[in-house]
Amino acid sequence: MTVHTNTPLTTFANPKPERDYTIRTQIPEFTCLCPVTGQPDFATLTLSYVAATACVELKSLKLYIASFRDVGAFHEAVTNDIVDTIATTIEPRFIRLESAFWTRGGIDTTVIAEYRADNWQPPTPVTLP
Repeated sequence: MTVHTNTPLTTFANPKPERDYTIRTQIPEFTCLCPVTGQPDFATLTLSYVAATACVELKSLKLYIASFRDVGAFHEAVTNDIVDTIATTIEPRFIRLESAFWTRGGIDTTVIAEYRADNWQPPTPVTLP
């Protein structure tokens, strides 16, 4: 199942494309609709990515995320669709989206989806004493 909205994402040039650095955005007010019951689902999204040549402009991201408010979608589908849309738009080196959905009926769900460019390897983490 693919979820679509008509709200475009806009971008700006990565100010330091030669460096791997993480951009992390927390979106605590995500909502969509359960495709079975029509009830609202709420989640906190944590978007982390390593940009290549472009970054996501935050106002367009806000409007894009808000466009899911009236969309019926399973948690897994909407999380993967957002990753696919952002990956297609900015062609990052790496992207991870963690969607932590609020408890409903005694069950809470977290979906984590990732995209990695074919030629990208993460740098070795630095461990400080």
